Amino acid sequence: MKAHIDRDGCIGCGLCEEICPEVFHLADDGLAEVIADQVPEDVEDKALEAADSCPTQAITVEE
Repeated sequence: MKAHIDRDGCIGCGLCEEICPEVFHLADDGLAEVIADQVPEDVEDKALEAADSCPTQAITVEE
C-alpha cells in the first residue's frame, strides 16, 4: 500500500500527521509529506483514516 499527497491541495493542517505519524509528517515548508515508501501493514487503517479525514482530500492511499 502506498500513500501520496497532492501538495498543491495540502493546507498544512497537520491532521494526517496526528492520525498516522508513521506515514505522514509536516515538512519545513508547513505542508504534509509522505515519509514511508510503503505504508506499514500495521498502520494501514490509520493511513486510510488520515486520507478520509483530510479536509482538502489531498491524500490518496492505494494498493
